[in-house]
Amino acid sequence: MPNRTAVHPELYSPDLADNPSLNGGKCRACGYVFFPPQRYGCESCGAPPEKLEAVQLAGRGTLHSYATVHLYMGKDIEAPFTIGLIVLDDGPAISSTLTNRTDEGLAIGDRMKSVLVAASTDQEGNETVELRFAKAGAGK
Repeated sequence: MPNRTAVHPELYSPDLADNPSLNGGKCRACGYVFFPPQRYGCESCGAPPEKLEAVQLAGRGTLHSYATVHLYMGKDIEAPFTIGLIVLDDGPAISSTLTNRTDEGLAIGDRMKSVLVAASTDQEGNETVELRFAKAGAGK
C-alpha cells in the first residue's frame, strides 16, 4: 500500500487529513499566537521560551492579498501560480501558494482552508504532499 508523507511535517498535522491543522504556538504570558512554531521566546512581549506552548491552528482564514507569479525558477511548481496572504482565524498571517489561480474568481475576503496537494509520487506510488491553501466553499 502506497504511503503519504509530508514535505514539512513540523508545520502541519502528520495525519495528512483534509484541511490539516497547522502547528503553531501561543505565549502563556501575553496570549500572542504565532506560526510557524519557534522556541526562542515570545516575539510580541519578550517572554522566555518556557512561556511558549504548542497549539494546533485550524488551518482556516481569510484571504488578505494575492498575486500571480509568472516567472519562477524553481522546479517544484510550474508558473503561473498564485500566492496569497491568509490571515488565520487563530490570528497569525501566513503566505502560501494557493490551489486557485488568480483568474478563477479569487477576491480579497474569500474564506480559505489549508489542503495537502501531491508534490511528487515515486515509482511505487508513494506520495509526498505539500501544504497549500484553497478557496473554501460556502458554509465551510
